[in-house]
Amino acid sequence: MTIKILIADKLAPEGATFLKAQKNVEVIENTGLSGDALVTAIAEADGVIVRSSVKLTEEILDKAFQNPECRLKGIARAGVGVDNIDLQTATKYGIAVMNSASASTITTAEHAFALMISLARNVANSNGVFRSGGWDRSKYVGVQLAGRTLGIVGMGRIGQAVARRALAFGMDVIGFDPFMKEVTALDGQVRMMKSFNELITAVDIVSFHVPRTEETDGMLGAEQFAICKPDLLVVNAARGGIVNEEALIQALDKNQCGGAAIDVFMSEPPAEDHPFRTHPKVLATPHLGASTVEAQEAVAVNACASLLRYLQGEGLDSAVNAGGLDLELNNKQRTYVELAQRMLALLGTVATLTNTRKVTVELRGKATAGKADTISRYALVSLLQHISDEPVSIINVTAMARELGVTASTIVGAADVIDSLTIRTKGEHEHAIEGTVHADGLPRVTNIEGRRFDMVPTGHMIALFNNDTPGMVGRVGEVLGVAKVNIDEMVIGHGDDDGVAMMVIKADSVPCDELLANLANIDGVSKVASAEVG
Repeated sequence: MTIKILIADKLAPEGATFLKAQKNVEVIENTGLSGDALVTAIAEADGVIVRSSVKLTEEILDKAFQNPECRLKGIARAGVGVDNIDLQTATKYGIAVMNSASASTITTAEHAFALMISLARNVANSNGVFRSGGWDRSKYVGVQLAGRTLGIVGMGRIGQAVARRALAFGMDVIGFDPFMKEVTALDGQVRMMKSFNELITAVDIVSFHVPRTEETDGMLGAEQFAICKPDLLVVNAARGGIVNEEALIQALDKNQCGGAAIDVFMSEPPAEDHPFRTHPKVLATPHLGASTVEAQEAVAVNACASLLRYLQGEGLDSAVNAGGLDLELNNKQRTYVELAQRMLALLGTVATLTNTRKVTVELRGKATAGKADTISRYALVSLLQHISDEPVSIINVTAMARELGVTASTIVGAADVIDSLTIRTKGEHEHAIEGTVHADGLPRVTNIEGRRFDMVPTGHMIALFNNDTPGMVGRVGEVLGVAKVNIDEMVIGHGDDDGVAMMVIKADSVPCDELLANLANIDGVSKVASAEVG
């Protein structure tokens, strides 16, 4: 099956080149779309790649999914921020949203550090004076970084990269990160503060490296400027709005702040009369944090590769709406995901899965150790696809299960036993199916409803319940022969005490309704169903 990927924003050409070199991938480059044209384009694609220009809003995504043929499963942002993507709506529809934050880490850290140095040494203002013919050296005396205390807000990849550079410059570094419980970072070289206010009172320079959220919106405002050092230097190369722009201007005017270097703004581009454009204590750049040749190439390829990997079922990198799931699976673990999908398709021939109200996934053995929750969630995706027509994926499966009234649980069995996967469902009746992956790497069903089997579930499957008496195989074979349907494989599972056997047949063609009816009319057959598996 061909994977269709829409490149909806201007991207470094290396990204498209990477995708076009892959097999079974159709690349559609259509930039500058909006409105209904954008809705139509994303509905026809399995994945979409954007930068910051294209807005995938709630309205756009809702309209796309009004189309019952909508294929969209993943969105990749070639960059860090995902402000232009409605994460809540994307999650509702099971769309994985990923960014390429790691690809621009060094570039963004370098730009933040360049802003810091330029601000401390008055590089921009003194350059302007020089260009206009001036030479007033005494007016532009700066401060050295060595010995100064730098406060880093957000000790993720970029924050840590800035910290390493600051330490190399002989600076003292302290940090604040609401998601870190450690008292130090970078092997004890960075002391972590318990609160932002504790940090802001102690530093000479503050640099922000956090996303803009409800917690970080306007976190540097009038309250903080009232308690910080009056010569504080502010650097923001993260997201606009983290620093309250109005409060910053007032603090600069009242000498509560020594200067600011700003790369990001509440509204981009800022208005022509924005005070940052003319204020003598502000050094501003037009959102250049990730603007290097190396970073643009890296984020493009990274975004394309991550999206393709997810669409091919090989894992999910840098997802921003996956709730901390570890979706990295090795080949055998991915085969267990495939096994779960096939097992549920086969179980659907003997159980009414639409009535399921409880599902339990049990994994035993070393093969799935540490990945039980992830494999269990994939199994739940397969189950809900039998229950609902709504789009469901690893991203929204837990929320959808709640909406449908399905309770899901995972049991992790002993690791020192034979690898196996068991799925139990409960609705009006209880049902169970078990399988494993043998050394040949093929997924096998080993037990259905208490009856032992050994078969690879794939292709055109027919399941029959019949009296466990001699002659049944011959009667079934005769009906199949009349219909000119060959048997590729047949296995029989005998019941313990109920006198009912289960026959599972892999046919060489799709069984028609007439054939299934004729099989059901065989004396001694109590139930017949079919399924396309794998």
